[in-house]
Amino acid sequence: MSEVEVDAVFRALGEPTRRDLIEALGRGRATPTRLAHEFPVTRQAVAKHLSTLERAGLVRGERAGREIFYELTPAPMREAAAWMATVGGEWDERLRRLAVLLTER
Repeated sequence: MSEVEVDAVFRALGEPTRRDLIEALGRGRATPTRLAHEFPVTRQAVAKHLSTLERAGLVRGERAGREIFYELTPAPMREAAAWMATVGGEWDERLRRLAVLLTER
């Protein structure tokens, strides 16, 4: 995953309503109208949040007649989590080496 893609995922997930939408879509695909009934925001606000999530690759919309059904596309989330694990592992190793140096003194 490129740095730009990781940035888009984190930017999209940086907003609480979008994280809540991800959680709701984790229970199954849904339309913006149905999702708007679950949140204290308008359908238009939900649609705008879904658009941001879609640009980040976290959800996919599929038109069925007049409605668009959204569902999760978890690959970018897995890739971002793998990136965090790699960075976290590097910091763990640095901190371990620092602890060794400090105990040797």
